[in-house]
Amino acid sequence: MDILKAEKTTETSVEKTAEKKRAEEGELQHGGLMERLARVKTSRWIRFGLVSAVFFAWVAWLGNWWVALAWFLLADIYLTQFIPWTWWRHSKSKVTRTVMGWVDAIVYALVLVYFLFLFVGQNYQIPSSSLEKTLLTGDFLWVNKMVYGPRVPQTPLHFPLTQNTLPWLNCKSYIEHPQLAYHRLKGLRSVERGDIVVFNFPAGDTVATRCPNPDYYTLCYERGAAVVKGNKELYGDIIYRPVDRRDNYVKRCVGLPGETLAIKGGVIHINGVPQPQPENVQFFYWVQTDGTGITIDMFEKLGISVEDRHLVQDAGSASGLNYVLPLTASMKAELEAKPWVKSVERMVPDEGESKITYPVGEDFGWTHQDYGPVIIPKKGMTVKLSPMNIALYARCIKNYEGNSLEVRGGKAIINGRPADTYTFAMDYYWMMGDNRDNSLDSRYWGFVPEDHIVGTPMIVLISFNKDKPLLSGGIRWNRIFKMPNPDKK
Repeated sequence: MDILKAEKTTETSVEKTAEKKRAEEGELQHGGLMERLARVKTSRWIRFGLVSAVFFAWVAWLGNWWVALAWFLLADIYLTQFIPWTWWRHSKSKVTRTVMGWVDAIVYALVLVYFLFLFVGQNYQIPSSSLEKTLLTGDFLWVNKMVYGPRVPQTPLHFPLTQNTLPWLNCKSYIEHPQLAYHRLKGLRSVERGDIVVFNFPAGDTVATRCPNPDYYTLCYERGAAVVKGNKELYGDIIYRPVDRRDNYVKRCVGLPGETLAIKGGVIHINGVPQPQPENVQFFYWVQTDGTGITIDMFEKLGISVEDRHLVQDAGSASGLNYVLPLTASMKAELEAKPWVKSVERMVPDEGESKITYPVGEDFGWTHQDYGPVIIPKKGMTVKLSPMNIALYARCIKNYEGNSLEVRGGKAIINGRPADTYTFAMDYYWMMGDNRDNSLDSRYWGFVPEDHIVGTPMIVLISFNKDKPLLSGGIRWNRIFKMPNPDKK
């Protein structure tokens, strides 16, 4: 009985303490300004001072002092409480206090994550093999947005933790209006050659919702714009996406603003100088065996995923067991050393093979092995427009820099006026995957504008191997906390 009486006394004491605390908090919400400020505890003043210091540092970084007006809102939340932010704490209903306590905590966490993801960094998953073996399918990366400077959100009204589509509901996760002008905060440095860069997909401004791949412009070229727009059942709605709501891509930057880029036999040339290949660059090779074939253990040792193991049973071959495989130089050497491998030869596309390259719909005779030369636009750079230049820079002039563009008789009409030159308003970059023969990159959709740049990966958080069960090799433990760009010293 004594124990029960003690427990009851304790519960009553706790409830009285809670009631007293709620009463004190309720008192803060009554009286004039000076009276409210006089009742604020020292600890709350200290918290408010720390939050204010962080807030004004952020405003200074933002460079927009109108935002500083939001400080008065912070002052009301922490000090004066003219707006009853914590009304639910004074409710006599325990259910109301419990439910609203959870809602308050979740909203606070979402706001914190929203600002963290916008201005500091964010996690991203590698969905494809375009950067293997530098980055692997299933890698989860922490992407630093502060290196190049984070962008002020151009589409501020969007659901946190989603890019452009709400899961399960399969609808837009953002409201298109208002749209803010592009503005990037000061970063540590600009994009450098060799950086691995996360960016919004430039050709993702227009999307066929039921057929996102290939991109809308290639889809229209292959099947006809009228067919794509007229067959909603097959291709879905044709929608526009703002810059910061376009899908995220990750590639290596190989060309910088103002440079002349050309690809000859798969080797990148910048301003006429051949560039060293990244250590992990891959090309497709034709691998012939003596009939023994390549074992699963050997595939796993080489790190070739199941989707990249292309067995070709050639009836005309003596062995009948040949492969088309993406290999790095070291992987190629390792296979050539095996006694059961007869030859490893680079696969080069036939000269007459049709290739869809950027600019889509123009036949410049370029392929993904032999491309260019092209001059990468630079902010303030003026180019003389020719029929070829117009085709090459049309997306930059119209889609990215917001001008109207018509071509009449091979002449450009920009914003209603004839133009034989154009001066670019932004810097542009040339992005490519290390898996050169299996990467949809700038060779297919062109330049990446500076306002599409998101950040650069800093670390691999965790990595999953989709070819194996989770508890039997499905987690690549050796990649956790690994640097994602070993080629960048």
